[in-house]
Amino acid sequence: MSTVVMHNVVSVDGFIADLDDQVGPLFEWYGNGDAELAEGSPIRVSQASADYVRPIWAGMGAMVIGRHLFDMTNGWDGSPPAAEHVVVVSHRPKPEGWHPEASYHFVGDVAEAVAKAKELAGERTVAVAAGDVGGQVFALGLVDEVAMDVVPVVFGSGKRYFGSVDAQHLLEDPHVVVRGNRVLHLLYKVRR
Repeated sequence: MSTVVMHNVVSVDGFIADLDDQVGPLFEWYGNGDAELAEGSPIRVSQASADYVRPIWAGMGAMVIGRHLFDMTNGWDGSPPAAEHVVVVSHRPKPEGWHPEASYHFVGDVAEAVAKAKELAGERTVAVAAGDVGGQVFALGLVDEVAMDVVPVVFGSGKRYFGSVDAQHLLEDPHVVVRGNRVLHLLYKVRR
């Protein structure tokens, strides 16, 4: 059975972007090291970050994202940064003629999106993008682990990592803590 992991890069005060969807220095750690993130990739990170991220990306079978992220990235032109399958939570269908070969599935409900992603991922991990959709999945109790790449910056306001979650949820102590260059990788199990 798939593990569902909510993930994103986040400021120390809990934001994944500012109010204008700008990420500022959040992704600078993707270019501040000597180790390739993937073979042939132009992205170079610290060795510690590479050792942490590589197996996570290799273990992803499917991603769940919102329509907003899909539109902002144009769905990474049909080639996501990790995972073979992408499930987009949207009430609008896939754009007509958009990369018909890409394994992108559009569903209108977050629970249905997670179920579809689990089906597609098989035994591999399902990654849920943090933010509004991730927060909805988290609030429904469908997230097994929370992964945060914490960058030492304070935004003060913006798009929240947990979206609009408005209830208290407990996580276990982090079972993975990795210090990279200008990033701290944390992985928590969700307390049941």
